[in-house]
Amino acid sequence: MKTFKLIAAALLCLAPLAANATPSTQIWIPSTDVQKFKSVHLNVDNYVSSEKETAGNWKAPLLVIGPTVGVLPYEKVKAEIGFDLMRAGVAADSDPLYLHAKIGTPEGAAFAGSPAFALGGYNFGTKKDVTDQNIIYGLAAKNVGKFGRFSAGYFSGNDKVLVDENGDKENTGVLLSWDRTIGEVSDKLWAAVDYQGGDSALGALSFGLAWAFTPDTSVIFGYDVYNNDKIAGANTYTVQLDINLW
Repeated sequence: MKTFKLIAAALLCLAPLAANATPSTQIWIPSTDVQKFKSVHLNVDNYVSSEKETAGNWKAPLLVIGPTVGVLPYEKVKAEIGFDLMRAGVAADSDPLYLHAKIGTPEGAAFAGSPAFALGGYNFGTKKDVTDQNIIYGLAAKNVGKFGRFSAGYFSGNDKVLVDENGDKENTGVLLSWDRTIGEVSDKLWAAVDYQGGDSALGALSFGLAWAFTPDTSVIFGYDVYNNDKIAGANTYTVQLDINLW
């Protein structure tokens, strides 16, 4: 029982760090998009609580910042690697480094009319059974004319870290998303809705809009509704700045 309490305490400290160390993403979950060879992308993501917790306190804001680099010089198979630093005013901040990587193919690369495919991993933390969520995922995505792009996949992670409020395993689940450029308004406007399954701190329904100020700079404004507020805490507003450095 003492061991369980120690693990539970560590997990509760980690709960505000539910934000994903960011490979190329939608709002919350990974996407099948992969950075081009030699491109360097910087993300600066902020998550702010939408309301006070049950105890009357505000959940600390979360800042996620880090680069992603394209590493394969091929058109039909691309790969990216990167890392993020996360800060949320909790004990896990002493181990803020999280790694991620992805390999994928664009639509039509595997065969005529094929979906885009991606296989990757993220939230590879450096503190054993505290920050090492170690999530592996697979995704497929397909554009359906004017209806936009639909994505579906599955993930699995560390069952010592991805748990519910009772310490039970919640380390697997579906990944679903829809996204579309709203060209009827402007080619600079983009919308998305995505979902990550499970009752760990990662499970969430997220939606938002993005505006591209330049071809290399955009900002996402979104909202995250967590599947299990007992471990993830209050829902959050998110503002995500994405910059292609080169």
